[in-house]
Amino acid sequence: MTEAATGPVISIVLVDDHAIVRQGLRAVLEREDDLRIVAEASSPAETLAVVGRARPDIVLLDLKLSPAADTEGLDLCARLTREHPGLGVLVLTTLLDDHLVVDAIHCGAKGYVVKDVDTSELVRAIRAVSRGDSAFDARSAAAMVRTLNAAGEADSRRLTERELQVLRMLAQGMSNRDIGGRLYISETTVKFHVGNLMRKLEVSRRAEAVYAASKLGFI
Repeated sequence: MTEAATGPVISIVLVDDHAIVRQGLRAVLEREDDLRIVAEASSPAETLAVVGRARPDIVLLDLKLSPAADTEGLDLCARLTREHPGLGVLVLTTLLDDHLVVDAIHCGAKGYVVKDVDTSELVRAIRAVSRGDSAFDARSAAAMVRTLNAAGEADSRRLTERELQVLRMLAQGMSNRDIGGRLYISETTVKFHVGNLMRKLEVSRRAEAVYAASKLGFI
């Protein structure tokens, strides 16, 4: 048994398409005085029915609920959190893909842990979600950070509307002075925009900026 919590009993619905997994989770979690399994489900339809009936605090949700689809649980997560705003959904799955973690959070999950996590960490995650906190194991947390960092890098390369205007004129062979006259901005401002373009496109010459932008679909 892990360190006991002092709060109220946390009611849990287990959602997994394998009965043996649900049985194992029930056996482990019910050793804790503050955790109580109130229902189990193996499919989205069954989950919606039992959650509506049992009104649990937590749904422990696998993302793969049938052999035909790996992420059927994402749609279920979104529907559960939409129909039951106070419900805490904690994803417990074998799937660990960087984007899946973020997708689960976007669908309303409050946490994400993989199935080989140790019992004490799973219990801590359940208690955290029941308090309204987020909960991730080390690997899912790292996956989310990688995805967010990649998104940040993509944002840093996104061109503004003015930069796109300057880029199109560069592609026409226009000088900084000509671009400034066309856009009614100073030549210094044009140089500023050209510098930003080359930084974002990771090039050092105007011609390279035009070529890189064409490859990326900007022009």
